[in-house]
Amino acid sequence: MDMQALTVPARLDQLVEMRRYVQAVGKQAGLPEDATYKLALAVDELATNIVLHGYQEHGLSGDIILSAVTEDEAMSIIMEDRGAAFDPATRPMPSAEELNKPLEERRIGGLGIFLALNSVDDFSYQRLGEVNRNTLTMKRGKA
Repeated sequence: MDMQALTVPARLDQLVEMRRYVQAVGKQAGLPEDATYKLALAVDELATNIVLHGYQEHGLSGDIILSAVTEDEAMSIIMEDRGAAFDPATRPMPSAEELNKPLEERRIGGLGIFLALNSVDDFSYQRLGEVNRNTLTMKRGKA
């Protein structure tokens, strides 16, 4: 069963609402608590990037729409926005060398997306006309 979509203004103060939505749909889908936590963190990170880089940097405002799709073996959160086009998977990921450096020596940026994409079982991005669609999937029954 799929829950109703959540539409929120693309603002950082809406991250709490998005997190609550992910936790509720994860629970409803029977996703393990740690898998739901990882999914919520990934949504949080991508939503932050959408707000800051997709909308604010370009002088835009709009919404982020979250919807959940539950299938037999997996649950997905679909995030849609009308901000600037951006495929998180095209961002260069930090190297092992970069990840092992002390925080104060690391270059700024990219770590959140790296953590988000590596905490979910599957990720895909599509640009559909003016809409960015990020799909984050967790296998059910897997942490």
